[in-house]
Amino acid sequence: MQQALNDIGFTLPAQGCTYWNGEAMGSTDYLDLPETPASTASATATAAANAVHLARLLADTPYPAPEQ
Repeated sequence: MQQALNDIGFTLPAQGCTYWNGEAMGSTDYLDLPETPASTASATATAAANAVHLARLLADTPYPAPEQ
């Protein structure tokens, strides 16, 4: 979905999404984990920080409106 939004003109932050692919060849669902793995928590925190950074940049200096 992220690529589709980018293709039609949305601005997306770097590393704007995370996903859980589990253990290699495993069948563990993310919701079944007893706690969030550190690497997953770190990637999610980075994605959130990148989104906040982009939002602040766009709030301070929005894209110019196209000329009519």
